[in-house]
Amino acid sequence: PHSPMFVPDRFYNKFDGVDPEMRHRDPKREDVYWTRAALAMCENIDWNVGRVLDKLDSLKLSDNTIVIYFSDNGPNSFRWNGGFKGKKGALDEGGVRSPFFIRWPGQIPEGLKIDEIAGAIDLLPTLAELTNIPTDVGKPIDGISMAQRLKGMRARTSNRSIFSIKAAKNDAEVSVRTNQYRLDNAGQLFDMQKDPGQRINLAEKHPKIARKLSRAATDHKKEMLALFEANADRPFTVGYAKSTTLPARDGVEHGTIQRSVRSPNNSFFKNWTSKEDSITWDIEVMNAGEYEAIVYYTCARGDEGTTLRIGMDGGNHTQAKVKKVWDPPLYDKSMERVAESHYFMKDWEPLNLGTLLLEAGSGTLRLSSLDIKGKRVIDTIGVELIRVD
Repeated sequence: PHSPMFVPDRFYNKFDGVDPEMRHRDPKREDVYWTRAALAMCENIDWNVGRVLDKLDSLKLSDNTIVIYFSDNGPNSFRWNGGFKGKKGALDEGGVRSPFFIRWPGQIPEGLKIDEIAGAIDLLPTLAELTNIPTDVGKPIDGISMAQRLKGMRARTSNRSIFSIKAAKNDAEVSVRTNQYRLDNAGQLFDMQKDPGQRINLAEKHPKIARKLSRAATDHKKEMLALFEANADRPFTVGYAKSTTLPARDGVEHGTIQRSVRSPNNSFFKNWTSKEDSITWDIEVMNAGEYEAIVYYTCARGDEGTTLRIGMDGGNHTQAKVKKVWDPPLYDKSMERVAESHYFMKDWEPLNLGTLLLEAGSGTLRLSSLDIKGKRVIDTIGVELIRVD
């Protein structure tokens, strides 16, 4: 579960006031209110997974559908996680280890468990092999296929290392995981088979292993930092699909405009108080042609009438007037179980700004206002570009 810790009563009532028997390894660090909400949200997830599986059964698609249940990281608070060290954001086992279940009736044996380490990078080659999709496209693919193992066939255990990296300014933290060991960013070595909670540092007892993994971590960090630097100014690609969404997350605000919350993901732009303000996206147009530009906005009464303009710096533009007042409240917070656990959204209204002729290549797309009729222009969650075939 991800914050906001928001869950309906039908799931929360089961855990309201419960003192969980299974606690974090350091109970003093645990927020039990957050844990109760997380447990209720897991119940909600289970219910929704059941709905998906039941629908596949009713449509008679189960035998021809691969279902994966997977998460992206460890828990977002200090709560029970099998006794592992760390939580979301940490490079220890508790921060990066995730549940992974896969189901394909008649193809993957029921109850099969694979102890060999694997990562998200293995999904592409694994699913490609399971579905007989060729991957020889002239480019290397990260990860290895786990298809033979998933079908219950014996396969040679790979002597691989999986790296986890967390970039910082001009530096990065790296942790290395093998089938038996984990080397953390501080150079501590742990036997994950005997000590999955990372409590006993074996770096002095096994110096050769620690040095080998440390060199691998250093090489990986060097390689990745170079790639981070080389790709620091990645433009947002437009035109691969018919529709491309440019979210506020990837935009840059100019002037008085602010984000609704500090974290860019799932934020929107607000406080647009001057016609000198604008929002830009660095884009690379992959397929030249005409694109409809749609902005998703809210506008308070008294602010309607402003004319929005969108176009490439140095290129052509299109514009339209905001005629409709659309000022919904933020989503109801009554089911948030931990005060201010995250940010909240609201509903957005689409406004077609017209058609843009976009040339292939990179540039800056700018959303601006020609005037301001009230106190503010609009709030916006982003822009959609729809290729006109």
